[in-house]
Amino acid sequence: MSEAPAGDTREPRTTRQWVILGVAAVVLAALCVLAARWQWARYEDRTAQIAVIEANWSARPVPVEDVLGGPGAALPEDEVWQQVVLTGSYVPDATALLRNRPVHGTPGYHVLVPFVAEHPSAPGGIVMVIDRGFVPLGTDGSEPESVPAAPSGEVEATVSLRADEPASSRGAPDGQVQAISTEQVLAAGPDGTGWAEGRTVGAYGSLRSESPRPASAPAALPEPDTNPGSHLSYTFQWCVFAAGALAGYLLLWRRERGALRGESVSAGDLLLAAPDLDASTGGTTSSRRRRPDDAAPRRGLMSRPTTDTDDEDALIDSQLR
Repeated sequence: MSEAPAGDTREPRTTRQWVILGVAAVVLAALCVLAARWQWARYEDRTAQIAVIEANWSARPVPVEDVLGGPGAALPEDEVWQQVVLTGSYVPDATALLRNRPVHGTPGYHVLVPFVAEHPSAPGGIVMVIDRGFVPLGTDGSEPESVPAAPSGEVEATVSLRADEPASSRGAPDGQVQAISTEQVLAAGPDGTGWAEGRTVGAYGSLRSESPRPASAPAALPEPDTNPGSHLSYTFQWCVFAAGALAGYLLLWRRERGALRGESVSAGDLLLAAPDLDASTGGTTSSRRRRPDDAAPRRGLMSRPTTDTDDEDALIDSQLR
């Protein structure tokens, strides 16, 4: 074995060190693959959500009983954002305000009003919370300047159905909530939840329109977001990181082996020495040895000595075998 170059006094790595480095590279690559799988799963979930939004947001409104079978019914996942028509009346005394839910970056409140809707399977109707829209913060920020009143009497409301949100553990001032959870919204009202006992459903409605139209109303809620996000690009990035961890280990190993043999070949030398097809012989030739025009030297001109070049080519060819 040839001695290492005089300028390199570092001792070669032991087998134990190479094993430790190899295990570390494999572990790092495995973690990157797990991160890639996690991002891919999030991408698939988001793609499924967008598909449901695109299918239901502009779909024709249907009677509420076509989606929710009656009191206690949960909203199927593939029916989220489906438009339904409710006929009944608001319960304005039970109005609650949703905190910390800005719209287009503007802080404010959502106006939540319970609605008693007619339903064939419930003689007394079903109770559903309707998010009527957005109102901005007031001057002191603790409450809005005003809350537009819901229409009185019989109302026909068209809403997009949303699954009931999990109850929030955070506290809120009287008449306000931190999540659109039917139980918490009703509990925030002055009469509590008793009056709606046994008539609620596991969904709330995002208001699309109501008739008769009130003189003033909260600002309409925006359309649902269909941006897929960056999950797919993050997946590819983590895959590249995994490949880089393994490739880095192999590159380090090859460089140290070359140094122990007294060889010093750069990446540029290896690229220049890549075998190319020799059109004249049908074999391969180094691009370093091939002249740019593949022609013979001009007549009358003395060719440059090639002793150094031949030695260099022999070294590179020994590396490529």
